[in-house]
Amino acid sequence: MEVPQLIQLPKIQDVRGNLTFLQNPQQVPFEVRRVFWLYDVPGGGIRGGHAYYRQKEIIIALSGSFDVVVTYPNGTKEKFSLNRSYYGLYLPPKTWSHVENFSTNALSLHISSEHFSHEDYLRDFEEFKLLLNE
Repeated sequence: MEVPQLIQLPKIQDVRGNLTFLQNPQQVPFEVRRVFWLYDVPGGGIRGGHAYYRQKEIIIALSGSFDVVVTYPNGTKEKFSLNRSYYGLYLPPKTWSHVENFSTNALSLHISSEHFSHEDYLRDFEEFKLLLNE
């Protein structure tokens, strides 16, 4: 079973400014079908709180910082603090997570393997636990 993991992205340093990029298959282990971003999240706001049946995702802090909290079926939690644009967090399918602790002007980029589909969402944690314990 795949587990969430931090991915270090290329960082090209230059006196004029740094450059980081993504390309398949070196940094993105799936075909990109959707990209979205979160911004202007109010103080104390939380986004997510679900898992996907099929979707794989990479989350990158393009600006500012935030935490991605993964909750495992047994209830334990693992927090990934993202605050550098040359790191991404890979989330495999069937990973329950939410995003919290957004700094002012935080911008989170989400790169997804699937087009948006309501049917791909697992929104009930008890159903999620049952699915993974089958």
